[in-house]
Amino acid sequence: MNTNEKIENLKNELEVKLKNVTCMKELTDLKVEYLGKKGYVTELSSLMKDLSVEEKKAFGKSLNELRNYVEEKISFLKEKLEEAELNMKLERESIDITLPATKLSVGITHPLTKIINDIEDLFISMGYDVVEGPEVENDLYNFELLNVPVGHPARDMQDSLFINEEILMRTQTSSVQVRTMLQNKEKSPIRIICPGKVYRKDDDDATHSHEFHQIEGLVVDKDVSMNHLKGTLEILAKKMFGENREIRFRPSYFPFTEPSVEVDVSCFKCNGEGCNICKGTGWIEVLGAGMVHPNVLKGCGYDPKKYMGYAFGVGVERIAMLKYEIPDIREFYTNDMRFLEQFNVIEGGDSNESK
Repeated sequence: MNTNEKIENLKNELEVKLKNVTCMKELTDLKVEYLGKKGYVTELSSLMKDLSVEEKKAFGKSLNELRNYVEEKISFLKEKLEEAELNMKLERESIDITLPATKLSVGITHPLTKIINDIEDLFISMGYDVVEGPEVENDLYNFELLNVPVGHPARDMQDSLFINEEILMRTQTSSVQVRTMLQNKEKSPIRIICPGKVYRKDDDDATHSHEFHQIEGLVVDKDVSMNHLKGTLEILAKKMFGENREIRFRPSYFPFTEPSVEVDVSCFKCNGEGCNICKGTGWIEVLGAGMVHPNVLKGCGYDPKKYMGYAFGVGVERIAMLKYEIPDIREFYTNDMRFLEQFNVIEGGDSNESK
């Protein structure tokens, strides 16, 4: 049998064997049988040594054609088998989209977090920076540089949690204002708000907590007045309680501001007519504020003859309790999903689950 006949026989045999292949393993074995180191095509190559130069050229060409033929046939069948295998897998693993989905619990923004985010967004839009500081604070920043030296009677206004004589859990985020003024080496204007937790030695009840949240604001610049402070707080009141809100100032005392004021907002429930929320007065106390005391400016390196400033501080829990009519501050810390679900409804959500 000459070489051409052998090549034709191998092609015919391959066609028959390919028809009997039913899986990828059988196809791989067939490929090795023909193209492996000891395969039929490789064995034919050993006949080259017995041929003349002219015969080698013709035989080599035929041998390459055979190799290509075998590879093409195997490759074609491989694609068919892979496609069939994929179709079978898709059929086995098909999903009935008419079945009800698994209910997935999703989180709800905590009302305190929402209040903080809303206030931050408001003041950022007004050009303020958001600045944070340590909760474990030095007496120097928490009291002394805020015009409350050791022995000052104003220290009795806050029951503080001291760790030692110098270190305490901060009682107010005003310490962040002091740190910011001290770090400002150029003594350029400042416009910041300082959100964060503060701590007082309080007995927890419906309106008091030993741990709560404050957001304090500070503006230091030339030609700053109470008018700027009132305008800023009017914008805050409208953002928190509605566009029709008004505010009023009442004289008060804070050691780090002079003059100092308590700020009331017109009752958002009765519009000033008197109700249980405003205790019949038409007004609700919401925060404290005032012009930065010259001693505070001077202690932080600002010349009080050139610079003035205003500051304000608002309790986040108080804002949330008023806005959402929550009677007990402890509700914020119970982690009761039934309590939290109410705020998803208030803000327009459907439920606490994705269905």
